[in-house]
Amino acid sequence: MRQDELSPALGSKKSRKRVGRGDGSGHGTYSGRGCKGQKSRSGGKMGRGFEGGQLPLIKRLPRKRGFVNIFRTEYSVVNIGKLNMFEAGSEVTPERLVAAGVVKSLRHPIKILGDGEINYPLLVKANKFSAAAKAKIEAAGGTVEEVE
Repeated sequence: MRQDELSPALGSKKSRKRVGRGDGSGHGTYSGRGCKGQKSRSGGKMGRGFEGGQLPLIKRLPRKRGFVNIFRTEYSVVNIGKLNMFEAGSEVTPERLVAAGVVKSLRHPIKILGDGEINYPLLVKANKFSAAAKAKIEAAGGTVEEVE
């Protein structure tokens, strides 16, 4: 057996469909595109969601559209009820919140929210405070300090 005698197995190689090469080829005249219409023309590609000129579903439901603010600041939120785990008069910093397992990481800034109660004074340092949280901490005799 020589290399020039080798040939692929029968049926494993399929010849390319050559369209527009006369009626005798079987792919002449309309070249497999059918008759007339948008899909028979060159450049006749329709985008996703195209509904034949009918107003597309995505435009009929405006509440489903909307937009995402790429400049939005994502906060790690902590309710003041969780601050009861710290002893009275202690300083609560973002680092201590991570060490206590209240917050997973310091990747996002920390915001203290006003859900829950606090009964003793604490010095709380965080990036942001809600008005309710600030009022409850100060009512308990504690102090609030915003850090960058």
